[in-house]
Amino acid sequence: MRRNRKVKILATLGPASSEEAMIQKLHEAGADLFRINMSHASHEMMRTLIERIRSVEKKSGRPIGILCDLQGPKLRVGKFANTKVTLTPGQTFTLDNNEAPGDENRVYLPHPEILEAVKAGDRLLIDDGKLALKAVETDGKKIVCTVVAGTSISDRKGVSLPDTILTVGVLTDKDRADLDAVLATEDADWVALSFVQRPEDLAEVRKIARGRVGIMSKIEKPQAIERIDEIIELSDAVMVARGDLGVEMPIEMVPGIQKQLTRACRRAGKPVVVATQMLESMITAPVPTRAEVSDVSIAVFEGADAVMLSAESASGQYPVEAVSMMASIARQVEQDPLYPSIIYAQRATPEATGSDAISLAARQIAETLKAAAIVTYTQSGTTGLRASRERPNVPILALSPSVKTARRLAVCWGLHCVVTEDASDLEDMVNRAARITVSEEFGKPGDRVIISAGVPLGTPGSTNMLRIAYIGADGQTGA
Repeated sequence: MRRNRKVKILATLGPASSEEAMIQKLHEAGADLFRINMSHASHEMMRTLIERIRSVEKKSGRPIGILCDLQGPKLRVGKFANTKVTLTPGQTFTLDNNEAPGDENRVYLPHPEILEAVKAGDRLLIDDGKLALKAVETDGKKIVCTVVAGTSISDRKGVSLPDTILTVGVLTDKDRADLDAVLATEDADWVALSFVQRPEDLAEVRKIARGRVGIMSKIEKPQAIERIDEIIELSDAVMVARGDLGVEMPIEMVPGIQKQLTRACRRAGKPVVVATQMLESMITAPVPTRAEVSDVSIAVFEGADAVMLSAESASGQYPVEAVSMMASIARQVEQDPLYPSIIYAQRATPEATGSDAISLAARQIAETLKAAAIVTYTQSGTTGLRASRERPNVPILALSPSVKTARRLAVCWGLHCVVTEDASDLEDMVNRAARITVSEEFGKPGDRVIISAGVPLGTPGSTNMLRIAYIGADGQTGA
């Protein structure tokens, strides 16, 4: 199953797309990997969805990535005596540790870490920013605020803290239980960590995961932007979670931050996913708005590794149409005459490593010779990542003996992953590359392929060889 595009599509599963038949339709429509939202999925449902995805994978013969998205801390106010109260801008309103039902003057905040961390002058946004408060007095037990904007607050509404760094970790007890359940399946490829603020937030999940899954940091807090280079360095991938990001900071800043994060991840050679409200209107409509099409196209033009569908595929009325539309937009953008020059202008300087030098040379030679494909042997996935980082204008076939590596690389720009035995010698390496290029419909007899690998063969992280080969007349051998 060859995709005629480089950017990948990440589709969220939910009530509208939990059956195996629908998962297969989404995959055939263009979904390269699937997201399981642990905010809504029980452990049993998570295991069921993974089994169904793997069944679809077996039928298609293509490695499919699975991302389990941890809920993260959900900060909410308590309840009110009358469910909802009306407020007036300029009035005083207090959040405290008193468990009594709230009124128009105060409400219980069941999060001592917030009461201790908020300082005078910090903003508190309630209900996705519909109510804006500013702290004027704090003592660790209560936060006395002034109402800046908004006129009401009701039971259990969420609290966002754009100016406050919480010293507690981002993993809740629920997240730890969910992470243990995900790891126990031994079949998930990525775990997304919500509300990352500091590089230190990654420490606990890395200690628990021990490399069994890739760690994707969701950037949805202003504090994360301030230390983004450190967070990217410690992450295996990054998600630009524009929903909460647009609540906690001025919404007009989000497009610029999206570009900054995309380019920072490309420089670092880490996959970056752009997410939230990309085709939002397709939850209830069979076609998107023009603005949504432009939004998706911008992410593709920027060279994002993947674009994500949330409610569009999880609970919308047109999940297959949403995936098909996203794939169609991506293909059209990548065929645009301006696309190559935009991608080229954003290429990062290669690092002074053998792997980067080989990947750079492979791209340059492939583009100069108009090769059918770059074929890279990758055991751990590192070589595949570096090849993807170069954003060549020819296809990249990532051959790996590890199905786990192939599944994890499913999120990476331009990589067509194939699970195959490691080459036994140099002749087998060339012949295998030629044969797979033809069988996967990327080349034909007489075409040239550029092959990168490590010698000794099968040694992770030792990419040190580049080979130009012709596909033989039989389509089975190279020379």
